[in-house]
Amino acid sequence: MYTLKTRNPACQLINGEKRLRISFINAAMVRVSYIEGSDFVDSPSRIVTGRTGFADFQTLEKDDAVVLSTSELSVRISKASGAICFMDAAGNVLQQEPERGGKSLVKKEVFRNVYDHTKDIKSGYNIDGARAEGDAVDRVLDREAFEAKLSFTFADDEALFGLGSHEEGYGNLRGKSQQLYQQNMKMVVPCLVSTKGYGLMWDCSSAMVFHDDAYGSYWWAECVDQVDYYFIGGGNASAVARNYYALTGAPPMLPRWAFGYVQSKERYVNAEEILDIAREYRRRNIPLDVMVLDWKSWPDGPQWGQKNFDPVRFPDPKGFIDELHAMGVKLMVSIWPIMSGECPNQIELREKGLMLGNQSTYNAFDPAAREIYWNQAKEGLFAQGVDSWWCDCTEPFEADWTGTEKPELHKRMAMNTDQAKRYIDEGKLCTFSLHHSEGIYEGQRETTDEKRVLNLTRSSYAGQHRYSTVSWSGDICATWEVYKRSIPEGVNFCATGEPYWTLDIGGFFLRDDPDMWFWSGDYEAGCRGLGTREGPDPLENDFGCTDLGFWELYTRWLQYGCFLPMFRSHGTDAAREIWRFGNEGDRFYDVIAKFIRLRMQLLPYIYSVAAGVADSGLALMRPVAMEFPKDGNTFDLTDQYFFGPGLMVCPVVNPMYYERNSQPLENVQETRSVYLPEGTGWYDFWTNEFYEGFQTLETAAPLETLPLFVPAGTILPMGPVTQHSGTAPEGPLELHVYSGADASFVWYEDAGDSYAYENGECARVAISWNETEQELRINNRIGSFEGMIPSRTLNVKVHSADGVRDSSVVYDGSAVLIK
Repeated sequence: MYTLKTRNPACQLINGEKRLRISFINAAMVRVSYIEGSDFVDSPSRIVTGRTGFADFQTLEKDDAVVLSTSELSVRISKASGAICFMDAAGNVLQQEPERGGKSLVKKEVFRNVYDHTKDIKSGYNIDGARAEGDAVDRVLDREAFEAKLSFTFADDEALFGLGSHEEGYGNLRGKSQQLYQQNMKMVVPCLVSTKGYGLMWDCSSAMVFHDDAYGSYWWAECVDQVDYYFIGGGNASAVARNYYALTGAPPMLPRWAFGYVQSKERYVNAEEILDIAREYRRRNIPLDVMVLDWKSWPDGPQWGQKNFDPVRFPDPKGFIDELHAMGVKLMVSIWPIMSGECPNQIELREKGLMLGNQSTYNAFDPAAREIYWNQAKEGLFAQGVDSWWCDCTEPFEADWTGTEKPELHKRMAMNTDQAKRYIDEGKLCTFSLHHSEGIYEGQRETTDEKRVLNLTRSSYAGQHRYSTVSWSGDICATWEVYKRSIPEGVNFCATGEPYWTLDIGGFFLRDDPDMWFWSGDYEAGCRGLGTREGPDPLENDFGCTDLGFWELYTRWLQYGCFLPMFRSHGTDAAREIWRFGNEGDRFYDVIAKFIRLRMQLLPYIYSVAAGVADSGLALMRPVAMEFPKDGNTFDLTDQYFFGPGLMVCPVVNPMYYERNSQPLENVQETRSVYLPEGTGWYDFWTNEFYEGFQTLETAAPLETLPLFVPAGTILPMGPVTQHSGTAPEGPLELHVYSGADASFVWYEDAGDSYAYENGECARVAISWNETEQELRINNRIGSFEGMIPSRTLNVKVHSADGVRDSSVVYDGSAVLIK
């Protein structure tokens, strides 16, 4: 039997050696701590930045329970078992642990490998870059900890989303299981959100497994010092997201150009090749914001991971980058946590004892190592003008990226986690990327406030967003099935509250290599292969894949990519620039150009939504079910999602024109099925046709069209097509108002690439539509910034079932009412 020992600021109950503590973060958010056999171990959290101490709650002790209540939440703790039930202010059960208690711990010993840093290291390469292994000379007991298990009771009428991005392509996680560890195609975020308007986050950094299947509904963790999980209330998806940021830190604004079109491949070899690509985009009047330099910027030879430019291939780094900047193009450069070949960066970190046991991967858990790593990147790259970072391979230890057969699921987890545990404490196994990102962010912020941090990274964790990261889904294959699975992967990642996710448009691997299980794309024709790691010149045969089946897949994938937080084309085997798919007037080329230009038109909408992520809990990607939680038909939609609050995106995920090897398809309908949720009317973005909700449509989807639907009650700002995001959009802004319900939107602007917005140098304009009065109110502009356009023509287009009504007004920052 649990007895109540303390009431405020934390409620603590004790049952023999079992201790249970309930702390409030705010009126809707609760921390649950549990330990056995000792007092609580309150080590600094790697995830949580918010503080407990909220004391505005009431405690009611009953014979069988203790009930804690705030204005938004009630928490009932069973005295018999310690089982917790979370209820809203009206007494409706949101989530509850099983009656027997739901929390269990099993003691374990945690061991640590000891390395002799004078011993030789086994170095080499695999398809994922440089690798190094050290042999431990001893294995010692480090401490005692616990395996932990949390059990929950989920309702029949709720859907669950989150846990990060994983290759299975699950949408709703009910009835599913998921292994949670970092791997090339796995990005872990230990957070779940429910259509009942709450979230669960486990403050745990070890490998985990989630089950909601025949084995039960529970979460297992391999290594914790105590149980620490958070119930995150709010009542709806946006409120839960706001509370998540209150707990884990607010996401900073990415630079505006991060939302433009990003061109990449494995790999551009030298400065002239990159400049030629950028010049060709400008010549063709196709928008381009970022060029990406994949491995390697460093010199030829064995010195992998050195953070400076090869003087042969990049003889004038600053001049090269200045020329890109003159075209309005930014440069992103790949950097790695592993350094080999006795490169100067490796030697410096090793001599200061700041490498992990393989003497090649720097110890990102150590602040001193992070500082030196940043200084290396600053001196070798950032000082030359590099704009952003591609932190590749941030799950630096893997064991399954080899062989002809994909290892069985549970064996893969054991292989990869055992390899990582050779060098990393198993209690912090999943957080290398979090600390690596921390070092990049804090280093650049200390260096300058004039350039915002942007870090594209392959791994993630809860709270990593506060370091300006965009996570991508790893080295995936070019198949329709992989593309289809990618849609719910990204949605689940962003559902957690980590706002920025992307992928390799077209898939990373195009060909099928029977010697490597993970290199299993569907397309061969015209592919160049991997090429060589050495040499100053680009490959001569890199003209792009010629299989029309891939052209169709790539075009559909790029349409989908237009509606991702980062719009980025990348991959190996073949180049991906737009002219690899024909020329102007060719069908595939024209469709690709159309959607790159559409992305630029949507920038005012995208950037405004991004600004509302921290302030309002908005999301650039969100499950349809989280927007329409009362419509059970939305729960298992895996190929539809919301891009911001105003666009429901319905990608085409099946071929209509070609199979692989350019084989034409016949008699395939150019349509796809779309479900329109109950509770609002819907507009076809392309045709303006209006539909009632709660129905399934067979909608037109030829190659030129990705089905897009706009809910009634939406305000959608769109700008002109510019060649890059740095061009001041002085032309008219279109305000599309989709009538049928009241609507509101906050139009946001700032200088685009500095942190002056943190000091108030930004502008917000609240816009609202009154459906009853048929009035559009554009309120006074709040704030200003250097370079702001003071006056702009707004072309207002009010959409209704009867058509589109046009009007125009010059907006100078003063309130305007348009009837």
